[in-house]
Amino acid sequence: MAFGPEDFQKATGVSRETLAAFQRWHDLLAEANRSTNLVGRSTMDDFWSRHALDGFQLIDHAPPGPQRWLDIGAGAGIPGVALALAIADRQLDDSALTMVESVGKKARFIQASLDATGAKARVENCRVEAIDRTERFDIVTARAVAALDKLLGYAYPLLKTGGIALFPKGQSYRQELTDARKYWTFDTEVLPSQTSADGVILRLSAIRPKKGNRHAR
Repeated sequence: MAFGPEDFQKATGVSRETLAAFQRWHDLLAEANRSTNLVGRSTMDDFWSRHALDGFQLIDHAPPGPQRWLDIGAGAGIPGVALALAIADRQLDDSALTMVESVGKKARFIQASLDATGAKARVENCRVEAIDRTERFDIVTARAVAALDKLLGYAYPLLKTGGIALFPKGQSYRQELTDARKYWTFDTEVLPSQTSADGVILRLSAIRPKKGNRHAR
């Protein structure tokens, strides 16, 4: 049986208002995806698990209190729009979220989704390398953007001291960790994903480049 909106609400405990906002995002994405390839069309049948819950679950692995989030390569707003709605639902009013997306049509769709749902976030239509390095974030996340060693190169210059990275990964995560440790030191928690038996969420902290790291900027 398909995982639907009622299952999503049961899994997350969101309010009726938040569930309705997720439904508006779903409808916008389904409509836009008919003419623009924002997400794989086959994945829309599993929107509530693969997109909504997969992004929402990250909020449960954040430290308590207000946080500054950065979502790299936000695509169609996954996980960023789900996170923005999670932040609102949890009433984390002092938290802030920035989504970075280099493709203009995707950045415009994200902004349209925020406008339609009432979620609050900042959308930057640029590459992550263009983000002002004086900005610092408590949490950096990204889904399906790059291998872990490269992701850490994007995240490290923008993380506050004591900040963490939350990266959803698939079954190849062990090899990615092995490869990344050639260039980086970090503490790792491997957290189970609610949406995939093969998937995990990597919660990385104390991130530092090793000498000669080709990805440290």
